[in-house]
Amino acid sequence: MQFIDLKTQQNTIRHSVRARIDAVLEHGKFILGPEVAELEDKLAAYVGVKHCISCSDGTTALLMALMAKGVGPGDAVFTSTFTFIATAEVIALLGATPVFIDIDDTTFNISPAKLHEAVKKAANEGKAKPKGIIPVDLFGLAADYDAVNAIAKEHGLFVLEDAAQGFGGTYNGKKSGSLAEIAATSFFPAKPLGCYGDGGAVFTNDDDVAQVLRSIRVHGKGADKYDNVRIGLNGRLDTLQAAILLAKLEVFDKELEAKQRVAKRYSQALGSAVTLPTVPDGYSSAWAQYSVRSPKRDAICAALKEKGVPTTIYYPKPLHLQSAFAGLGYKEGDFSVAEEVCRTVFSLPMHAYLSEQDQRLICDVIVRAVE
Repeated sequence: MQFIDLKTQQNTIRHSVRARIDAVLEHGKFILGPEVAELEDKLAAYVGVKHCISCSDGTTALLMALMAKGVGPGDAVFTSTFTFIATAEVIALLGATPVFIDIDDTTFNISPAKLHEAVKKAANEGKAKPKGIIPVDLFGLAADYDAVNAIAKEHGLFVLEDAAQGFGGTYNGKKSGSLAEIAATSFFPAKPLGCYGDGGAVFTNDDDVAQVLRSIRVHGKGADKYDNVRIGLNGRLDTLQAAILLAKLEVFDKELEAKQRVAKRYSQALGSAVTLPTVPDGYSSAWAQYSVRSPKRDAICAALKEKGVPTTIYYPKPLHLQSAFAGLGYKEGDFSVAEEVCRTVFSLPMHAYLSEQDQRLICDVIVRAVE
């Protein structure tokens, strides 16, 4: 059994993938070839924004976005403590200070109430200037952007949506990637829309920001490649990866629908055996992960492993307790909700091709382990 079944997906779209790759091999434009522009146009239309700027990976997408917003030393950027390190890593790479925030215990996303408290505290302390907020669309579910954007507006901050896991999800009728003034996503193979390597993209409606992002992506170039107007990166998306993403985009909505059915079957079969993921009214999840909670996590995972069922823990340690951020002075107990979630959360196989038979096996093992 596969945690995410990329092989079955590949067999389903093999002809389209092959045709797209062959076209790239034929024209030979391996860097910023026509497929890159085609992909950017289709992704922008899908998300519902004016601009999509593709790039080499999701971390680079976040980094480019922060660079475009002028983040640097002396700035404070607020983000969730319960996420992958890339979200906060890019803040530190630019010399700014990550300020971690605890999470909501039902959605696992950044708590707006605790965010508001932290922004006001940072502004009063004056150690670092509040500059921006990076909410994370964790496990496929968007953060509460009405609340987050309102806090940002009150304090003059920008909002960068980390949609690495959220691409394909919706919030009050809007697609992930369009929920803040700028958004970043990842096309890592295991993400909702994944390529066969690394890839990423930044989304925005701001023409000026889009122009800066395109410059940053190619070493800060201006009118030509040897006219560098700013410090930038080598952050381009390979044409071959764009070709693969175009083939995958053709079946993306169908796969999202299938994952909704998989999530519904899990929820019905598991009942109260574990704490189920929450999808509030007005949201739809892209189901990057199907993550549940239980104080008996270790016993359940062991029982599943015995039956050949893979599980993964996202995340065993919150960012404020990571060694990389020890210099920030956080300690155990600072963010009790995230710390408790880290002790009890685990993720089950989730993909569009998960059979009902396999799901019955998974759920039966969990129910028996709990009992």
